[in-house]
This record gives sequence, structure tokens and C-alpha cells, in this order.
Amino acid sequence: MKPLLAVLVAALCFGLLVGLLSIRSRAKKEHAMTERLNYFAGVRQEERPQRKLTPKALLYSCIEALAKGLGRLQQGRRIELLMQQADWPIRGTEFEAILLLWGGLVGLITFLVTLKGAMFIAGALAGILMGLGLLGLRIRRRRKKFTNQLGDMLTMVANALRAGFSFMQAFELISREMDAPMGREVQLVVNEVNLGNTLESALDNMQRRVASPDFELVVTAVLIQRQVGGDLASILDTISETIAERVRMRREVMTLTAQGRASGWVLVIIPFALSGVIYVISPGYLDPLLTTEIGHVFIAGAVLLELIGIVVIRRIVDTAVYSF
Repeated sequence: MKPLLAVLVAALCFGLLVGLLSIRSRAKKEHAMTERLNYFAGVRQEERPQRKLTPKALLYSCIEALAKGLGRLQQGRRIELLMQQADWPIRGTEFEAILLLWGGLVGLITFLVTLKGAMFIAGALAGILMGLGLLGLRIRRRRKKFTNQLGDMLTMVANALRAGFSFMQAFELISREMDAPMGREVQLVVNEVNLGNTLESALDNMQRRVASPDFELVVTAVLIQRQVGGDLASILDTISETIAERVRMRREVMTLTAQGRASGWVLVIIPFALSGVIYVISPGYLDPLLTTEIGHVFIAGAVLLELIGIVVIRRIVDTAVYSF
């Protein structure tokens, strides 16, 4: 019970850190805008009041310093793309800094509960993996919501084109009328085009952010139509019908595989639930498993096999769902 409580406390701390960084990101934007306005208004830098040194500011400074250090060590942009796909208003290096700090926090709490050095490493790795799992969950949920909005977006674009709107005017309408993530992504495309980027490049960037195979059909159709011409409204109607049918088939497959997915989760939960029941009924029965080195090896092997089983079941279900 104590290790579980420690993990829950660390999860709460991670949520607070992400929330603080979100506020920090918005504060950065507001501060940058204020600096521009002060510059054009003739306000000198020294006339601005200095920020107070608070614990929250110290936390921000620590995360930013660690993020800068990580930025110097690696030049990869993969994590930046993941932040865009999750629509988290933080940089990739800042997220890596959060993972390191949170992993250290989980490891420290686990060590204080168990007083074993190996549990610090195990807790830190578990904390980092949970952070990455949270990121993946956020991306999947956002992608699913985007796919559900895609059919309505295509219908609106087709109707706007028939009403005499241009393609970019139709996108501006969608950016105003539709909720996130669709409205936000379309607004980014409009902003890129207004800043001088080509429509083809802006749509490719949007496809990288959303990583949706359904939207890839739309991008391909738009690019071909701009090269060879044709009735784009009719093409989008056809794609909208195709996507709606694919969504319907995916939901039907999810319904048919619900029993298999539920069985997988039951198989995962049973060993832990049974161990808890045995520990309550007969506390000394599991002592050889919890107090000996060979018992720890068996526990680690069991957890590893459980994780492999979860991955295999998810792969089977995802293959069945996304094959349509």
C-alpha cells in the first residue's frame, strides 16, 4: 500500500508540474507581446518591474536550466514533434526535464518507503515510463478526436467551395467555427500560408502533426487537384463518405473486440489482485517471494511477462481496428 501511495503522490506532482509549465508557456507569450508593445511605445527595459523570486519561479528556472542543458546534448527534433502532436505548450527539452525530475521524485519516494537502493532506480524508470505513457495517451486521444471531426470538416469545405469560397477562405471559416483540435490545426495552416509558406508545405506540416492516415487522403486529393484541376468539392464529398465508413467499421470492430480487450485486462489484473488477497488472508505466505533475491527475480519476470502480454494484446486489437 505504501509504494502505491508513493506513486500516486508522484503522479499528482507530475500533473502539477505540467500545469505549471502550461501556465509558464502562456506567460512567456504574454511577456513577449508586452516586450514588443513596450518597444514600440518607447518604454525602456529598466522601467519594467523586476519579477519576484518565488518558489514557483525557482522551479521554472530549474526546469529551464535543465532543458537548456539537454538541448545542448542532443539535437533531435522527434520529441518536439511529439509535443506538437499532443498539443502541449512546452518545448521538447522542457518535457524531458520534467521526466527526469519526476523520475527522480518517484525514485526518491520509493527509496524512502522501501529503504532499498535498487528501488530508487526501479521507481525512477517507472516514473519516466508513466510520463511517456501519459504522452502517448494524450496523442492517441487527440488523434481520435481529430478523426471524428474530419468528416464534418470536409463537408463544410465542400459546401463552402460550392458557395463560391476559395479553399483558403473555407479553411478560415473552419478555423473559426470548429473546436480543437481541428480548428486549431486549420488555424495553424492559415497562419503559415499568411506568413508566406505554400499551401502544400502547410498541409504536409499539418499531416505530420496529426499523423492521421485519413487526413493523408485529403492532403493527397488537394495536392492532385491543384496540379491537374477538377471538382474539388465532389472529391471531398467522396473522401468524406469513405472516412465516415471507415470510422463506422472501426467502431464496429472495437465492439467485436471488446470481449478480447476486457479479457486481456482481467488477465493482467488477476495476479495482482490474487496476491493482495493472499497477503491479507495469510501475510506470511508470500514472504519467500518478497524477502528473497530469487523471489525478487520471479516478481520482475512476472511483471515483464505481464507487460509483454499487454503489448501483444494491444497490437492484435490495433491491427484489427486500423486495418479498416
